[in-house]
Amino acid sequence: MCVLNEDYSRREFLKLMALLGGGALLPKTAWSASAAEQKTVRIGYLPITDATPLLVAYQNKIFQRQGLRVDRPILFRSWAQLIEAFIAGELNVIHLLSPMAVWARFNSAVAAKVVAWNHVAGSALTVAPQIEQLRDLGGKRVAIPFWYSIHNVVLQEMLHHAGLHIVTQVQAPLAKHEVGLVVLPPSDMPPALLSGQIAGYLVAEPFNAIAEHLKIGKILRFTGDVWKQHACCVVYMHEQDLQQHPQWSQQVVSSIVEAQLWCRNHRAETAQLLARQHKPRLTPHILPVLQQVLDPSAQQQRDYQQHGAIQHATWHSQRIDFQPYPYQSYTIELIKRMRYTQVEGNKAFLKRLDPRWAAQQLVDERFVKHAILQLGGMQAFGLDESFTRQEVFAL
Repeated sequence: MCVLNEDYSRREFLKLMALLGGGALLPKTAWSASAAEQKTVRIGYLPITDATPLLVAYQNKIFQRQGLRVDRPILFRSWAQLIEAFIAGELNVIHLLSPMAVWARFNSAVAAKVVAWNHVAGSALTVAPQIEQLRDLGGKRVAIPFWYSIHNVVLQEMLHHAGLHIVTQVQAPLAKHEVGLVVLPPSDMPPALLSGQIAGYLVAEPFNAIAEHLKIGKILRFTGDVWKQHACCVVYMHEQDLQQHPQWSQQVVSSIVEAQLWCRNHRAETAQLLARQHKPRLTPHILPVLQQVLDPSAQQQRDYQQHGAIQHATWHSQRIDFQPYPYQSYTIELIKRMRYTQVEGNKAFLKRLDPRWAAQQLVDERFVKHAILQLGGMQAFGLDESFTRQEVFAL
């Protein structure tokens, strides 16, 4: 029987709150390491499709072709463990939830920056079979992977739009107009849905596809159909590396950008690389589930449109897509929306934050711009030749 492990999730969040409790956080590892050690790429990731470009760059030896040394990527089970290892200097390249990057930089002065987006879209709201519309979630619990996540931001906007009230300190019973949000590790979400302890969850793939594959849930809405081509996870690197090792940093970012382009053009092969059947088995997921995410059929797309999971077909959005450029407009809009998103803990820092200034401080776009231009420009990723855009958020 699955037990809803809210206590574990709260301990993980409190651990991270303590870790990011204040003060400028530099990697604890001494920076007098040898040049050879500095040139070793040390990747950390969670077993979600958000990590795809990092894993493909490793699997396809793109890092090596750029002249880099790279260790086998290290799998972590929680965001708290991942960023703790990053701050300790055990890792120098990670993917991180975009709101979490904002929190780390401006609430705790973590000396790191976003150097690229790792992917766009790639998340969905999955619900129990009897849930037909958002209002049906009233009086029930819904899980998210972390308070500072695009999942929480988009979900709360959707629930408010449906006339529902958010409760973060869940105490049963909930009123019919209330939705209780709980934080769970992604791998705990399908069992909790199956046992009826939650009525739905909004999380990264492939955990939505897993619910579909097991026939225990259905997708009510894709987040990429709410916020057009939104970033979810970003590529996060130490600021000191970017300043002291610019050539190494450029090679790292160029490798990841090349991997993203390869993923866009080789979706079926990407699913195979990530499947647990493929050595060195970097994820625990089976091929059919990954295929459903990375290379869905045209019929699947039509079914999602028919049932309302996709309501903006003219956006031509992929279930998950890969585009590396970190548009400033997105970070600005994200910070504005984070101000009104409920979380556990103190978020007063957001009220003091100027979104435009914060976007400039959080992101270092030098390396990704160069990498994109080297690969043929934004058109190589199916985009207009511009490094600006207007954000589209439509419920």
